[in-house]
Amino acid sequence: MEQKSPTPLQELEQKAYPVSGFKQLPGRFVSSIVIIGLFAGLAGGYLGAGLQGRTKIGLPGQDQIVNQKVVIAEDSAIVDVVKKASPAVVSIIISKDLSKVPGFGTNPFEFDPFAPFFGFGQQRAPSQDTPNVQQVGAGSGFFVSSDGLILTNKHVVSDEQASYTVLTNDRKKYEATVLARDPVNDLAILKVDVQGAPTLELTDSSKLDIGQRVIAIGNSLGQYANTVTTGVVSGIGRSIVAASSGETEQLEGVIQTDAAINPGNSGGPLLNTVGQVIGINTAVDREGQLVGFAIPANDASHAIETFRKGGKITRPYLGVRYVMITESLADGEKLPRNYGALVARGQNMTDLAIIPGSPADKADLVENDIILECDGKKLEQDLTLSACVKGKQVGDEVTLTVYHRGEEKTVKVKLEESK
Repeated sequence: MEQKSPTPLQELEQKAYPVSGFKQLPGRFVSSIVIIGLFAGLAGGYLGAGLQGRTKIGLPGQDQIVNQKVVIAEDSAIVDVVKKASPAVVSIIISKDLSKVPGFGTNPFEFDPFAPFFGFGQQRAPSQDTPNVQQVGAGSGFFVSSDGLILTNKHVVSDEQASYTVLTNDRKKYEATVLARDPVNDLAILKVDVQGAPTLELTDSSKLDIGQRVIAIGNSLGQYANTVTTGVVSGIGRSIVAASSGETEQLEGVIQTDAAINPGNSGGPLLNTVGQVIGINTAVDREGQLVGFAIPANDASHAIETFRKGGKITRPYLGVRYVMITESLADGEKLPRNYGALVARGQNMTDLAIIPGSPADKADLVENDIILECDGKKLEQDLTLSACVKGKQVGDEVTLTVYHRGEEKTVKVKLEESK
């Protein structure tokens, strides 16, 4: 019997992973899977400043002289940023009592120091012996306030049974408390008991340019604190599915950079050439080389702002899983529209297209609806449904144009707080 080729939709399904506990974003139809928590150092400054005077055209060695001055200017910019930023960058050490954890023995040489990022190895029953507290993972972060607030990735501090220690650039150790985890994005806020901490400034990440030079600092491999690497912004507004410990999470609007990939850099800053934070390093593509991703600084600024107002990070959510429609998807599945967000369930039976009790559920949206517009703006690859919702506040109302069972209708949905 002749074997039929899979449709474009089926091909996408094979590559997708569900978003466990992620309420407003899709659990399938994505084409790029990346591993959370491996971040490399990312980028380095390009400045043409420092070129003083002129060289006469045609003189022997002119190109070499100019190139040498450019390299010196670049090196100087990177060195200046690193000196300014490094004191504010911290290493985050994850520790756990292994005697109570299935999958770990009592032999200190048998555990994986990056288990939180890759999942546990050989399974063993928990031991009832003497506590065996050891380091089981590592990540990075940076001070955003002088009284000890630290920004990092949520996946770095996702284990509520673990303890977290912050190691500063001057080798001082502090016990850290997790104050808030972002319900939607890969961000978290820690607190240590310190005053007068050096801080980094978050800048407006909407003004990034592809090709601009960037610098990353982080706890490379969990053992080389404040490792510096350089690169450029390779892409803006990427949509990825990040996987860690068997769970997946959809991240939208992230920054792509040609990072050198190293575990342990998650949560560290991605800086511009004046030392401002443009992103928070979060993931790398497991199938590519020098393909890293960072959460935009504007997302982090929103998280910090809502935390300071209410003591937690709040995000509005709609409560649908969807896939953005492309021409090939529309043709392959014979969809009635070639744009918009197709409401669809995830790969697992529990990954429902509409979250029960969500704003979308209350607005009578159903699986296979196509959301065509959000507040009058056409939903396409450059404007996803999540991007439209992300710019709103909890309690805001959005107007959706929906293709529902053969006809278009307009519905108003009041956004609620993501839990």
